[in-house]
Amino acid sequence: MQAHDAMYIDGAWRPAIGASAIEVRNPATEELLDQVPAGTPEDVDAAVRAARAALPGWAAADPAERAARIGALRNGLAARRAEIAGTVTAELGAPLAFAQAVHADLPIAVAGSYAGLTREYTFEEQIGNSRVLHEPVGVVGAITPWNYPLHQIVAKVAPALAAGCTLVLKPAEDTPLVAQLFAEVVHEAGMPAGVFNLVTGLGPVAGEALAVHPDVDLVSFTGSTAVGQRIGAAAGGAVRPVALELGGKSANVILPGADLTRAVKAGVANVMANSGQTCSAWTRMLVSADRYDEAVELAAAAAAKYIPGDPRDERTRIGPVVSAGQRQRVTGYIAQGAKEGATLVAGGPEAPEGCERGWYVQPTVFADVTPDMTIAQEEIFGPVLSILAYEDTEDALRIANGTVYGLAGAVWSEDEEEAIAFARRLQTGQVDINGGRFNPLAPFGGYKRSGVGRELGRHGLAEYLQTKSLQL
Repeated sequence: MQAHDAMYIDGAWRPAIGASAIEVRNPATEELLDQVPAGTPEDVDAAVRAARAALPGWAAADPAERAARIGALRNGLAARRAEIAGTVTAELGAPLAFAQAVHADLPIAVAGSYAGLTREYTFEEQIGNSRVLHEPVGVVGAITPWNYPLHQIVAKVAPALAAGCTLVLKPAEDTPLVAQLFAEVVHEAGMPAGVFNLVTGLGPVAGEALAVHPDVDLVSFTGSTAVGQRIGAAAGGAVRPVALELGGKSANVILPGADLTRAVKAGVANVMANSGQTCSAWTRMLVSADRYDEAVELAAAAAAKYIPGDPRDERTRIGPVVSAGQRQRVTGYIAQGAKEGATLVAGGPEAPEGCERGWYVQPTVFADVTPDMTIAQEEIFGPVLSILAYEDTEDALRIANGTVYGLAGAVWSEDEEEAIAFARRLQTGQVDINGGRFNPLAPFGGYKRSGVGRELGRHGLAEYLQTKSLQL
């Protein structure tokens, strides 16, 4: 990838208006990788003006043409799969095998799905004497997080392009390099100038400027619930739609009679993936009281197999967290859990053995966790699992629904229909049944304070459309 000390605006790399820069460090070594421009409100304004100017032409383009450009974008990402994985490993610390299988392959699949959906989607329909048009909402401000940096970009950019919208992307400051790589691929795909624009910068500066810009028609944000609340409040005052994918504290409910060994191992793997930096991670494992001790032993043994190491080594299963600040946050929660009376059965707040450099956290499992504890209520965003006991299925349901979040979850049972019936009562947007696989065509998003709107598939495309009725 070419190093870019510039913004991608109106189809070209342009020098930033300000002179400030953001350092990008390798979380495994703490070494400086690169630096990118710290965008200003003036940079954001230039990008929004470019997107506004490009909107009429792109909105009027035939869906087949838009599909072809998205298909070219998908092919460009596939051609640079190894470079994408290497970049994410360097700036996020994700183990290389995980970076290849998830951070690279998933965005490629999502981009491909939107190339197909754009051709198939019904942008006009006849309802009685009315012709109903589904039109692009306009200029989109996309603000993306660092934990799945390319996936979250593609999950916003691809459906917005499919709908006929133009965009300004402000990626997370911790992982901007893969966003620059994405902008290169957009350019190589022949996207018209101004349809996609990239401004790197700090959230409180460039992100804030984009979120409140009067010429942005929709803000799509993935990140913390606290920031999402501020964006939602600003959008409400401007009577402007938002799509918010926020935090989670998902429950992994193991019903009586389920295959305990399989459910526990899968639950631990889910929490440890991406060093626990996943909004939908099943960070609360709920087990019936009569099988609780066995589950704790299984979880501790499973966590012990996740030995932190160099993410460039293909044998490494867990790397560092993204930054020193994130490590401090996670270890602070681990210390708080112990202080409140939970029992550490694996891990702890100290640095892992042999990982004195880099922002590593021990894979941690807590037993004797009660629903009111901080570690059972707040999103930690690290490799930390809390195991809670329940007395019966009604108690399990109460505990599972007993947080402000509702993003994801899992249910395990020897009877699939029993698991489905339980999942229907969960206040959450996505539930895996007996280890069901992730589906990039299914909607993803949350209930309660986990967000507003959906991403992926047809539901994700609909977020970027508005409806007009012609009465004939």
